[in-house]
This record gives sequence, structure tokens and C-alpha cells, in this order.
Amino acid sequence: MNIDDLIKESEMELKDKFKEIDDLAFRTSEKVLNAFRNNNVSQAHFNSTTGYGYDDLGRDTIEKMYAEIFGCEDALVRSQFISGSHALTVALFAFLRPGDLMLSITGIPYDTLHEVIGIIPNNSSLASFGIKYDQIDLVNNEFDEAKIIEYLQNHDVKLIEIQRSKGYSSRKSITIDKLEKIINSIRKVDKKVIIMVDNCYCEFVADKEPVAVGADVMIGSLIKNLGGGIAPNGAYIAGRKDLIELAAERLTVPGEGREVGPTLGINKQIAQGLFFAPSAVASSLKTAVLTSMLLEKLSYNVEPRWNEPRADIVQNIIFGNPNNLIRYCQGIQMGSPIDAFAVPQPWDMPGYEDKVIMASGSFTQGSSIELSCDGPIREPYIAYQQGGLTYEYGKLGVKRAIEELMKKDN
Repeated sequence: MNIDDLIKESEMELKDKFKEIDDLAFRTSEKVLNAFRNNNVSQAHFNSTTGYGYDDLGRDTIEKMYAEIFGCEDALVRSQFISGSHALTVALFAFLRPGDLMLSITGIPYDTLHEVIGIIPNNSSLASFGIKYDQIDLVNNEFDEAKIIEYLQNHDVKLIEIQRSKGYSSRKSITIDKLEKIINSIRKVDKKVIIMVDNCYCEFVADKEPVAVGADVMIGSLIKNLGGGIAPNGAYIAGRKDLIELAAERLTVPGEGREVGPTLGINKQIAQGLFFAPSAVASSLKTAVLTSMLLEKLSYNVEPRWNEPRADIVQNIIFGNPNNLIRYCQGIQMGSPIDAFAVPQPWDMPGYEDKVIMASGSFTQGSSIELSCDGPIREPYIAYQQGGLTYEYGKLGVKRAIEELMKKDN
């Protein structure tokens, strides 16, 4: 069977799954539209500010919309955040003080936080300021609840960090149901500990977000789900008002906090990206589900499988050897709109210990809501695919990548 016939066959089998995704996108779209209407968004909100950015009406209104959509007290949505990792760093330095203890309960965090925390020594890390770190690994892709509870009973933990998406690991991402269950268990023994959730790649994948199930604060990037492929940069921190105020003063200046921060004319792009986000996330999910089915039919190992619950827009393909990983990423690049002529190669990417291959032929550099695929050159050689602004473009990109794999087989 050729690739076109295989895709048609798979799409027929996925009709019900695609309908579930479309229904979720409709519910999320209604929530987003209501936030625009309730906050009386108008052309005036797209005006630009420069310099200090005082009284930026659009910036402040966008933050109110985020808080409403997520059902939390407050939100900080800023272009001054260069990435999700930057927003996480700002939050950690805002919430923790020398002598405090941070505990990750999803194992080791994403690679770009290793030097932030001090797992890899760095003179600017949390560890260099006397902030302590510990972690509890997942067991069979589940929270080690007994160990977590015992740890909290015997240690004074200031902040619990939970990374929902898998990062560059082989574990499963954390669904909102699993998150809610562990938060409820934590609160029975510690009502004061700050529960901070790295929500990158996970927004609008389910009806609820982490703050709706008890998290104190959640953090994500605007060049992933919520930017809709339109926001050129930025990230958000959303949750408890007192924590948002601390984060704002760490991002800018104590005493000025959220009152400063010029938007330089990108309020329209951030707002429009949020407007398109439910549709972009749905397209990404459909692309991931199709990828999972196609690659499984071609005898590759995938995670999650097409019919498993999803917590994020990431699709793992476990190749088991570096050549297939590289070839697949190169195929994704060939199926992209920007730099399709480029041939990505593994390289020493800042913030990572291993060489990384990254295919991202996207309009926004590093955007992960646009179809992209990357992975570290280390066993078991996993491709981490995410995004797809439209399902049609996502399907075409995946088709091109599979054709590259088939060339190897032939």
C-alpha cells in the first residue's frame, strides 16, 4: 500500500477521534470568544506603547482575558518573556528564597532548566543562591504518591514543580485527571506549598487547565499552543494574584512590576493568536493522532498510541537508531513552508547536553505550534513531533517525512 492510500485508510478509521477533537475545539472557542466579548476588546487595544509602557490598555486587557479563560485570579502575559523556560525561570526566582526547598515530582525537569536549578552547576543558578532541590521520579508513568506524601511530611517544601509534557524523555505526559488527583492528595498534607505546573504544549488539549484543578500557578509559551502561530514571542504565568505580582516584580523592577513593559505593537498578534489557538491546537492534535496511527502501521513504536488519552500536542516516535531519527526530521523540514531546502543536522544547541536535531520550517523561529520535529541524539533515539497550524499542512508534512523513511527502506 502506498502512502496516500495508507493516509486515506487511516483517516477513515480516525473519524470518531477527529470528531472528539473538533467538539473540544468548539467548547474552547466559545470560552475564548466570551473572554473577548466580556472584556470589550476593540481596535484601541491594538495600539502600541514604547519606553516604559505605562497604561498599556491592550496588554492589561489581554491579561484579564487569560485569567478569565483559565478561571484564575490573575495572569502575566508578556513579550518580555523570551520563552517558556524563561517564564519558568522568572517564576522560580520570584517564589523561592535562600534556604527554600524545591521538589519536582515528575522526575528531572526539561533540559533547559538544568542550569537554572543547578543540576548542572552554574554561578547564576538557584543552587548558587542557596536554594535546595530534590526530585521524585514517576513510577510506571504514575506519580509516586506514597513517596511524595512521606516526603512532604518529613521536609519543609516551599514549591512543588510538575512538568506535564514529557520533554526529552520516554515517559508519558501528565493528563489533567492525574494532575487533579495528585494535587488533591498533596493538599491533604500540605495546604501552603506552592504547586507550580509547567503547562507548555498542554493548553486547550482538555476542557480543564491546571489552575482549575488546584494548582497555584501555571506557565506556558506563546510560540506554542496559545499563540496560535501568530504571536511572535512571549509567554504567560497565570494563577494566584500574590504569586503573579511576585513574578511581575522579578521580570521587571521591584516597585514597578506589571505597570511597565512596552508592547511595541504586538498586542494584536497576541490577541489574534489566542483567538485562533483552539483551532490550531485541534489541528495539531489531529496531526499527532494521524502520525501515531501511520507510524504504528509501518511497524514503528509510538507514544501515545492514536487512541490513548492525550495531555499535550507532542507525538513520540521511538526509532531506536539515530539514522531514522535524523531522516524523519529532515523529511519534516522538507515538508515545511520555510527553509524547506535546508537539511537539518545534529548540533550543540545551547541549553542541552546532547547534540540535538531540530526541524522547524516555521514562520516564527522555534515555534512548536507550527509543525516541527526534534530530538536529542541519544538512546532510544526518539523524535518529538509537535504542531500543525492546519491539519492539511500537518498531514502533508508527515507524508513527506514518511516518504523519506520509505526511501531508506527501499
